[in-house]
Amino acid sequence: MTNIKKNIDSILGNKGGGISQYGMIIALIVIIIGFQIWTGGNTLAPGNVINVFQQYSYILILAIGMVMVIVAGHIDLSVGSVAAFVGIIVAQAMAVWHWSWWAAIILGLVVGVLVGAWQGFWVAYVRVPAFIVTLAGQLIFRGANQAIGNSTAVPVPDDFQNIGNGYISDFGPNTGFSNGTLLLGIVTIVAIVIFEFRARNNRVKMGAQPAPLWTSIVRIVVLGGVTAYATILFASGRPNTSVPIVAIILGVLVIIYGFVTNTTTFGRHLYAVGGNSNAAVLSGVNSRRVNFLVMLNMSVLAAVAGMVFVGYSGSSGPADGTGWELDAIAAVFVGGAAVAGGVGTVVASIIGGLVLAFLANGLSLKGIDTNLVQIIRGLVLLIAVAFDVYNKTQGRPSITGYLTRGFGRKNKKDDGPTSGGLKGSGAQPQSIDQDSQVLLP
Repeated sequence: MTNIKKNIDSILGNKGGGISQYGMIIALIVIIIGFQIWTGGNTLAPGNVINVFQQYSYILILAIGMVMVIVAGHIDLSVGSVAAFVGIIVAQAMAVWHWSWWAAIILGLVVGVLVGAWQGFWVAYVRVPAFIVTLAGQLIFRGANQAIGNSTAVPVPDDFQNIGNGYISDFGPNTGFSNGTLLLGIVTIVAIVIFEFRARNNRVKMGAQPAPLWTSIVRIVVLGGVTAYATILFASGRPNTSVPIVAIILGVLVIIYGFVTNTTTFGRHLYAVGGNSNAAVLSGVNSRRVNFLVMLNMSVLAAVAGMVFVGYSGSSGPADGTGWELDAIAAVFVGGAAVAGGVGTVVASIIGGLVLAFLANGLSLKGIDTNLVQIIRGLVLLIAVAFDVYNKTQGRPSITGYLTRGFGRKNKKDDGPTSGGLKGSGAQPQSIDQDSQVLLP
């Protein structure tokens, strides 16, 4: 049994734990398969999958930034209002000021940076709790949205709408599929193969023993198979549809932020501050800069989410962004992030968001009352967090701890305060007065 467990760990890319490490992934698969059977095959119909990504993409984008905020030990209640505020400014820029769509996008990103810098200043340097700062921001930017738009909807041109409801372009002969999607799938599968063998070569260069070759082959077959199935699913949708542009945006963001949080110095400092800010500062981490950048980044992603939603809906309305912060926070906690900070990953948060998205979508396909759907989603959130809390009280890793065990930084001896004991320790991060300079590599 021990050898079987080790082989499973090798396939999954982990150093221990087994399949139970992937509890949330398994939950997502069970939900999809369950609703696929219950709805008579409608859940995995190409059109429905495309709609799920288009309708919930802005929440998944917000979850990427929210997990970083929560890992740092904060919470952001303003993201929905910031998204709506940026959305109305961008819509006004195109409809009233006659700006081009690309200039309006740049303006939206700049506004996101300014809003993030404003809130980050109060959190990081004035040391007002993020809960209070962003609660104030929720009121301020919601009011600003209503004032600028006069509480009316402002339409946006078709070029801008492609961001939210457009698809990658098709080309070539009529194959019955979207050729652009097929090409994207092939490129993705080739990238999976290249990255897998590059990782093996890097381990050899570092003097480490790589996993058995057959485990890499199985991993390539599994990931490649999932990618191939998803490619066929998106490519076989109704005419003139394929992979939504917003799904490409989301994928790029996941790759970028996954890299930043897992392999960069900033990522190490982020987990250090969230796990134990006192120890982080004593190790030379500039906690104020980390907190400032985390809040700034959240507002930038809120701006992106707001523009994506405006593109999808075709206009910026006064009710945009209502409740988005709660959906993003729920996605992060369902993905296994710790309330006290220090634990959470981008990929796990996306999985948590997809769990809630497919749950709501499946219930809607069956005609379940919207109010009941909200109750069920709330229960799922409560159970997921309770499961994590129970595991920690029993001395077992959380779901996210399981998910990230095999994907952590290679040399934990150099990570200082980011090492395992500080993450998920359950201690509430504390505020640090010192304005320390970064000394860690």
